[in-house]
Amino acid sequence: MFQDIIEIIILSAIQGISEFLPISSSAHLIIISSLYEFKSSSLLIDISLHLGSLFAIIFFFKKDLFDLKNNQRLLSLIIFGSIPLIIVGYILYSTEIIYLLRNIKIIAWTTLIFGIILYFADKSRFDKKISSNLNLKTILIIGLFQILALIPGVSRAGITITAARFLKFNRFDSSKISFLLSIPALAGASFLSLKDVIVQNIEFNFLVFFAILFSFLFSYFTVKFFLSYINKFSLNAFVIYRIIIALLLFFIIYF
Repeated sequence: MFQDIIEIIILSAIQGISEFLPISSSAHLIIISSLYEFKSSSLLIDISLHLGSLFAIIFFFKKDLFDLKNNQRLLSLIIFGSIPLIIVGYILYSTEIIYLLRNIKIIAWTTLIFGIILYFADKSRFDKKISSNLNLKTILIIGLFQILALIPGVSRAGITITAARFLKFNRFDSSKISFLLSIPALAGASFLSLKDVIVQNIEFNFLVFFAILFSFLFSYFTVKFFLSYINKFSLNAFVIYRIIIALLLFFIIYF
């Protein structure tokens, strides 16, 4: 039992931190899995981890989400921007094409390439804001970029922040757009996986509660940290980190 809880904490940290930072959760799972085999990992635990992140982001942005009087336009744009990912994601999962992309070489290259693209996107000196510059055109462009996150290693947070920075939004608002777009993405991923749980008749256990709880905590404090960090610093540290992770993956592949 104690070992199971430790494993859940590690998995929760990977999910909660990598989901909202511009790094690749897939890359981290491969590296850690190559060093240690998780016995508690399962489809139900994966769903629980995603639900923890979903609850955390909803709780963090509760003022934006539940103040419909002042934020109805913003929420409508977020839903609109999520449609491309939901449609393409459903097609890739239902046809099982998505599983063909889960290749360590693909993840290594996407981690590296999209990290470098993030570097150039972050060089933008413009300061566009959500309140005055987020519209159907800009959210659709970001939403189309988000489709690339279906390729393991790209990073959903990374590609949406990259797109927003290319569109000249400031770092804080680029991150906020990315975080808000994660809500439909996480909800959709959880729904698709939940269908498999029902079909397979998987039994719930106490680890589900711990997975949701720890994922919630790691996700919440990661978002809080990142929004504070991004007000003071560039994204260069995350670019360098992605390059290091990519090099580790190449080492695992070729050595």
